Amino acid sequence: MGKNRVFMAQIPQQNIPTDKFLIIAVNLLHQQFVGAGRTQAKRVYRELETGRILDMTKVKMEDESIVRFSVVLDHSEFQGKLNFGGFKASLSTLLGNLARALQQKKEVTVFSVQGNANSVLFGITGATVEDNRANVMVLGCDVGDEVGAVTLRLMYLNPDQFTPQGAEDGADARGIS
Repeated sequence: MGKNRVFMAQIPQQNIPTDKFLIIAVNLLHQQFVGAGRTQAKRVYRELETGRILDMTKVKMEDESIVRFSVVLDHSEFQGKLNFGGFKASLSTLLGNLARALQQKKEVTVFSVQGNANSVLFGITGATVEDNRANVMVLGCDVGDEVGAVTLRLMYLNPDQFTPQGAEDGADARGIS
């Protein structure tokens, strides 16, 4: 792990290995939504649900630079009616899968977002089933125009792209990881 690098800011020297970036991201998201308690996490979720980008924290990097992290949620591909419980289940599954991959030192594929050189998606998913509907959450990050600013992008992908072609009556979404 670590061959891939995530572009952290406008200055190319501020690249960070993918595994280190993901450790930061998983810890920040865990702190924001799991460690914060239900009331605080639900308040943040409600703001994210409206499409707002929320500031999370500033992190001092090894090179002494400061990176401001924020978070946004794209739930346009969510199947069904999204609520806090469904969001938290998706996020917990995603964070658990990311943490497991990091602990096992697995290489995490980093995908460039077509048409946006400052955005990437990480190739670990969090698949859940809510009301008999599959949903797949992924983590991405966007580097904005501001130097030292990173937005963690939690987004739902269309789960149909993860089912085998020609599966009878659809695939069992619990098999998605």
